[in-house]
Amino acid sequence: MKLFLDTADAGEITRANETGLLDGVTTNPSHVAKTGRPFREVVKEICAICPGPVSAEAVGSSADELILEAQRIAEIAPNIVVKIPMTAEGLKAVPILEKEKDIRCNVTMVFSSTQAFLAMKAGASYVSIVLSRLDACANESEILVQDAAAIKHNYGFDSGIIAGSVKTQNHVLHCLRAGVDIATVPESLFFQLFRHPLTDAGIAQFEKDWKNVPY
Repeated sequence: MKLFLDTADAGEITRANETGLLDGVTTNPSHVAKTGRPFREVVKEICAICPGPVSAEAVGSSADELILEAQRIAEIAPNIVVKIPMTAEGLKAVPILEKEKDIRCNVTMVFSSTQAFLAMKAGASYVSIVLSRLDACANESEILVQDAAAIKHNYGFDSGIIAGSVKTQNHVLHCLRAGVDIATVPESLFFQLFRHPLTDAGIAQFEKDWKNVPY
């Protein structure tokens, strides 16, 4: 499973990228707004830091508006993936962008198995399921990621399944067990994955004992 960072903070992306284990980045309008900087400037900087896919969101209510905006965003850098909303108009835009414009799409705001199916059927490069929002509504996100992985397997779809807004290590485990392609995590969780109290205790004991060993 690949790990993407869910942020628009260049410092966070740089720190995660330096581990060699960061595979990509997802952003959204809320993340970009927090930076207080121009959209294109922020996205261009992110694309320069992380060579993997960088998802940036197109905003529009019609397929034509989304296609035009996606083309503008895709011009920023070659590793751009354009986020498209999970709507009828969004899915009308996806095959045009993917097949005619050679622009990779990430269908976002997917909250049901049937939505995931339609996004895959439309030919999106990526399908993003937003886990934390589901859990906040007492819906079991674990079941949805399992369903999405099964749908992909059963029908031979090529879309990468993204578990978006992953907030806990248990979420990460659910994704790993389901066979999800990608999990997007905040910087805090990314570095939390490296740690375990038994690891810390074991290393501390080894360091203590090593001081008494002649070298």
